[in-house]
Amino acid sequence: MLQGKGLSNGLWAEAINTTVYLKNRSPTKCLGFKTPFEALFGLKPAFSHLRILGSKAYANIPKADRKKLDPKALKCIFVGYGTEYKTYKLYNPVTHKVFASRDVIFHEQAEDGKEDSNSDSHIALLIEMNSDEDEEQERKQEEVAADSVISDDAGSESAETDRL
Repeated sequence: MLQGKGLSNGLWAEAINTTVYLKNRSPTKCLGFKTPFEALFGLKPAFSHLRILGSKAYANIPKADRKKLDPKALKCIFVGYGTEYKTYKLYNPVTHKVFASRDVIFHEQAEDGKEDSNSDSHIALLIEMNSDEDEEQERKQEEVAADSVISDDAGSESAETDRL
């Protein structure tokens, strides 16, 4: 993956994390053609946020960190997905650092205007077709997570009243 996109071998850990992230969202025969994500959470995973590894990305620089004539975005390379939050991991080729950002604009096409040679056009079409379903699934996932937090809080409150 790294050599195919012309990235440094120093990003091998990010490449492995991205591979695992994508593998957990791919169907497997041993789970009855369900994804590991679906088996764990009971919901189909969303695909609208998936991007092409190694594509150009522009991370927003917050207003507090820039002055009037400073650039509003930082040119980076997409190297993966955040594990704790809904973020993208980006590599800054100037500082040689990896950082996470939510506010990102992607350019997944080659500079000459043609589609990237390593991308499949049917994947982009599939992502566009499923985007409405993905938004609904993400909303359900957030509701399930919120309900579990609320039920945990209610359980701890009832335990405290039982002790009194």
